[in-house]
Amino acid sequence: MADSIELVRGKNVVASIAFQQSVVYATDASPGQRPERLVASDPLGHFRKVHHFAGNPDGTYEADSPEYWRELTEALAPAGAILLLGHGAGKANASHHWVAYVEKHRRDVAAKVVADVRVDIDHLDDTQVLRLAQYYFAGPPVRDFGDGRWGESAEDNP
Repeated sequence: MADSIELVRGKNVVASIAFQQSVVYATDASPGQRPERLVASDPLGHFRKVHHFAGNPDGTYEADSPEYWRELTEALAPAGAILLLGHGAGKANASHHWVAYVEKHRRDVAAKVVADVRVDIDHLDDTQVLRLAQYYFAGPPVRDFGDGRWGESAEDNP
């Protein structure tokens, strides 16, 4: 547990939030830097998972669980910046429920949220998570215009 806390301390972190379990992906970058890789919390390459067990064995929506949100908040609190990934809408949107929890109970953690993005979190691979982290933490990749210009706008070079 202490190792996973140190991996996220002051770093850009991606959290894939669902009602049954959430996955915390630490990156190798601090806020303002472009992440180059995801950093797993164990030698086998597994990322930190926070599970919701009580009363929700199949992962379907149920009333909010303060214990689950508290544990997830404690896992994310040391991060420098947080990108949220969620896949629901309305009551089924776990990331919105977590944001509501931290805005009420831990505003310091809520202030670290960079974006809350709707994606198919069940089918994302590590490379796609890294690309989303790069996009939201460092902006879109520079564009190769094919004529030697990288990242310039048309107004910069007429």
